[in-house]
Amino acid sequence: MAVYPVADEKDLPVGSFRIVQIEGRSIGIYNVKGDYYAIHNHCPHQGAELCKGPVCGTTLNSFVYEYTYGRDQEILRCPWHGWEFDLKTGKSLFSDKVRARTYLIEVNQGIIHIVIGKKEEITYETNR
Repeated sequence: MAVYPVADEKDLPVGSFRIVQIEGRSIGIYNVKGDYYAIHNHCPHQGAELCKGPVCGTTLNSFVYEYTYGRDQEILRCPWHGWEFDLKTGKSLFSDKVRARTYLIEVNQGIIHIVIGKKEEITYETNR
């Protein structure tokens, strides 16, 4: 397991994101309503840069002719073909079998870290 500092909390306000490069991986870090999430910047469909897509909500389950919008700012839509992914879990909205990889986020002393690998004992790096 490795832990990488990627941003100060103050530099990633609610509703914003940034893309970072770690160990050759492109990863999007999002502040969704005050919680941080990290998702691989690669759509599992055809490899588009997923994090270049819009962050939005989706239509919730409803009755015929009813359209209820919800989960605002929790859904990431692929810029190429519109596949939608839950930023919190990486799961696609249309199949439990399709997902984008997500990463664990830890915040320590105002610094946002991405954890790569299995979580064991965390030692925070101080250099960025």
